[in-house]
Order: sequence, then C-alpha cells, then structure tokens
Amino acid sequence: YRMGLVLPRANMANWTIRCSEEWLTPIYNRIHERLLSSGVLHMDETRIQCNKEEGKKASSDSFMWVIRSAACEDIQGVFFYYSRTRSGDIAKQLLSGFHGYLTTDAYAGYEKVENIKRNLCWAHVRRYFIDSIPLNNKGKEILGSKGAEGREYINLLFKLEDDMKDLEYNEKRDKRQDASRSILDAFWTWVNETAALSTTNDKLTKALTYATNQRKYLETFLEDGRLPISNNLCEANIKPYATARRAWLFADTPKGATANAVLYTLVETAKANELDVYEYLKYLLNEMPNIDFNNHPEILDQYLPWSTELPDECRL
Repeated sequence: YRMGLVLPRANMANWTIRCSEEWLTPIYNRIHERLLSSGVLHMDETRIQCNKEEGKKASSDSFMWVIRSAACEDIQGVFFYYSRTRSGDIAKQLLSGFHGYLTTDAYAGYEKVENIKRNLCWAHVRRYFIDSIPLNNKGKEILGSKGAEGREYINLLFKLEDDMKDLEYNEKRDKRQDASRSILDAFWTWVNETAALSTTNDKLTKALTYATNQRKYLETFLEDGRLPISNNLCEANIKPYATARRAWLFADTPKGATANAVLYTLVETAKANELDVYEYLKYLLNEMPNIDFNNHPEILDQYLPWSTELPDECRL
C-alpha cells in the first residue's frame, strides 16, 4: 500500500501464513513451553469461525484458547491456540506438564487437566448476581434486591484485594485467611438463607446455584497470596481479539486460524512486556531466517518478548 502496489487479499493472507509457519512459530512454541513452567496461570477460551474446517459447517463455532501468566510471575506471556472444539482434552493437552494453580471460569472441561489446583473467578459470580437484579422501565436498578445484596458481598472481596495490593504475598495470604474468610463466611450464610426463600427470579436462582456449586474452587485463593480472585487479566488480553473479530469476522482456513493464533500470541505478549509491536515483529522477521534454531533451540530464548537481549528499538 505504501509503495502504491495493489496486492490481492489472498496474497497477503498467504504471506502472513508463510511467515508465521517458517519464522514466528518457533518463538510461539517457546512462549508456550516457558509458560508451563509458571506457578500460576490464567486460561479462557473464545469463539472463532473457520469457514473451511473439515467436517464442520462454515457457520459453526471453533475456538481460540488463551493461556496467560499471572501478574505474580517473572515472565509475562500470553498464548493463543486455535482448536476446532472446546473439548476439555484440548485444555489437558495444552497444560501437559503444568503443575501449578489455574485461574478460570467454571467450565467443567478444565477438570480433565491433571496435577493442577483450580482457582475460580469471582468476577463471573458477580456477573450472575448483577444479571439477576431487576430493572425498572427506565433501565435503573430496583432498590433492595437480593441480587444487589449478593453483588455487595463480592464487592467487599474486591475492595479488600485492592487494599492489599501492595502487601507481600505471605502477608496477603494471612490477611485473606482472616478478613476475606470473614466476608466469605457471611456470604455463604447469606447464600444458604436466600436459597431457602421462595422466588420467581430464575436468574437469582441461577446465581445462587452457580456460587454454591463452585464453592470449593472459589475459596482456593485463600491458600496463596499470589492467586488472583478473578480471571480479568486473561480477559483483558482476549478483549482486543474479540473487538477485532467484529471486523474480520472469520478465518477462511485452519492454517489461517493458526497463523492468527501465532500473531496474537506475539502481539499480546509484546504488549505485556512493553515492546513496540511493529519493531519487535520486524526484528524477528529480520533475524529468524539467519539463525540455526532447529539445531540450537536454546538460542530462541534471546528473542522472546521478555528477553533482556532485545535491542532498544524494540522497547517502548
């Protein structure tokens, strides 16, 4: 475009796929390997349409899985992975070798992952209660609802987390086991009392049931001060993807969807490490064809987005 050339969209797509496969995928795979050595990870999944996925209708859903290192980790990385299904077997495959805490929503597919401790998101619980709050004909909340009461208990948990954000992890754990424990005890008592009441509010019933069923993993965060109480960090990396998807709508082929995952991995991880995304990608495409990473895979570490060996022009 800058040179005044007219390039067919198919050509540009194929060039992107080829660059991804030949030069960017080794970095992509190495990011995944390094993330699995973390102690705390986030994970989520979002929809993607792939038109030419064998055995599926063009309008059917495929999925983009996202793994994100927690804020407590030394390396800040984001990994996108394209899959034709949302099967828990995909999560099991992607997390093979990971033995830490995993923060997610309540999707049962994560139960297939072995040797992890699940830590569930309180923001999801809060959304259920918010959805249950009745509104008047002007769209304003009707005061005094049970949904609002449930939301306020959860807001107290988040307020406490904000107050503790500068504490050492051991201090945070100790305070959680005192102050957060007290809020949780009051919340579960309220949940049981409210669930015993008769109601025609199906959304409130759904919120209460969700919270009750997930109680075990919703309390995991009490064990370790490193653990977040929400999956918001991972969702923040999915948001740019979901926003852009409204424009490009679909991937035409699985190869294109996979290239999409590779590029979003590099872009979001570069952003997480305060890199200039354009300069970083340009640097990789200049350097990768000239290094023998197949015989010396360890050399890839100096090209990862958190590497201290990256040139200054890659940094913001």
